[in-house]
Amino acid sequence: MTGRLRRSLADSTAVHDQVYDAIRQALIIGRIAPGVGVSLRSLAADLGVSPMPVRDAVRRLVAERALAINPANKRLSVPSLSAERLSQLAQARLWIEPELAARTAPSADTALIRTLQGIDARLDAALAAGDVDGYMIANHAFHFTIYERAGAEVLLSMAGGLWLQIGPFMRVVFGRVGTGSLPADRHAEAMAALKARDPDAARAAIAADLSEGMDKMRLAVEAEA
Repeated sequence: MTGRLRRSLADSTAVHDQVYDAIRQALIIGRIAPGVGVSLRSLAADLGVSPMPVRDAVRRLVAERALAINPANKRLSVPSLSAERLSQLAQARLWIEPELAARTAPSADTALIRTLQGIDARLDAALAAGDVDGYMIANHAFHFTIYERAGAEVLLSMAGGLWLQIGPFMRVVFGRVGTGSLPADRHAEAMAALKARDPDAARAAIAADLSEGMDKMRLAVEAEA
């Protein structure tokens, strides 16, 4: 794991959820690298907590298929990504995420568009600076700022689970090719569709954005194989 995950976890009544959220965010933006084993003790040390809430968080993340436990040494790792698993993740994302965008469109307002514009400006700045971590954080924020407005809790939860599984590999691929080689995103199109409150256009923009990013990952997985 790169960097420290330590955050203020003083509130003992919420510590389990805070630990889960911290590890979850680390997975989504790729701070826990695929193929690198980590232990409960090291995660606890990074977060500055006892192993107990980490054990609980890990149990939840294993159930969500975001982490796997090696039965031989009990170390944790991100599950491997085969071409077939990537294909399933890509298909699931195309079923769920464009639908969330379409459901958000009818109620999109000026405040939402301004928020998205600010996030997209940070994303562009990260791309220009070659800052892959900054890009990952801003890209996730852009998508989920849209999705959280959809009023579709089941679909939102499913989308979050998919990003948990794909995030570490996005970070590896994008880190390898560099931000200058990333495909042009469709964020401007998505914002225009939301501004027009056009569900079909919002659905199409997000679908195109996902497809282009996942194609880049597919090529990287095939080359690795």
